[in-house]
Formats: sequence, structure tokens, C-alpha cells
Amino acid sequence: MKYRTRTFYTDTQKSEMWDRWERGESLSSIGRRFNRASSSIYPLLARTGGIRPAKRVRSCLALTLPEREEISRGLIAKISLRAIAQSLCRSASTISREVRRNGGAKSYRAAQSDAAAWDRSKRPKLCK
Repeated sequence: MKYRTRTFYTDTQKSEMWDRWERGESLSSIGRRFNRASSSIYPLLARTGGIRPAKRVRSCLALTLPEREEISRGLIAKISLRAIAQSLCRSASTISREVRRNGGAKSYRAAQSDAAAWDRSKRPKLCK
């Protein structure tokens, strides 16, 4: 018997699955659309009880990409962390933790830091 390899669905495919499920299509018809058995669709939908999970949004308290770019520019210009924090109206400890957690002053990059922060905010967290 030949087994299929594990399928990882993209975000657009998952969204289409949820759209079809909400329109009332059966698991078998959704599976046929993706050339998969309904048993491979079921775990995705059952994980949240058949209800589409809420779209992820960032907290209003989190640093934004423009703020991270300002931090990056300040570090390149050799401005102190306190001065950067004052210009952003943030605490100096917030800026220092952000820089330390994302490679230090020499290798801090705004876009990479922003993507890493988005990944770290994902739930559920791994156990220690």
C-alpha cells in the first residue's frame, strides 16, 4: 500500500477550506477540491470546533515596523538607546530588550525583528 506524504496547506488553501465549510459543503467535496481524502481536511476544521479561528492582530502596545526602523536607523547613527526611546515615546527598557532579543546593536534589522516578533507572538507557546 502506498502512503501519501504529509500535506501542509498554505494560508490561502486553509482560507478556501474555511469558506467552503461555511457555505455548507461537505468534507468529502472539500477534499475532492484539494485532491485529498476528507480525513485530511477534518483535523484542520476540528481543531477549533468547526468555527473559523479569529484573524491574528497585533497588540496596540507592541512595537510597529516604523518604530523598529527608527531603532535601526538610530543604532546605525550611534545614537544612545535612551535617546531613541525618548524620540519614540517609549521606555528605554523596551528598546534595550528589543535590540537584545534581535541580535544586538551590531546586527539589528527592523524587518527581521518585526517578522520574528510576529512569530514569537503565536499561540500556543511551546512548553519549557
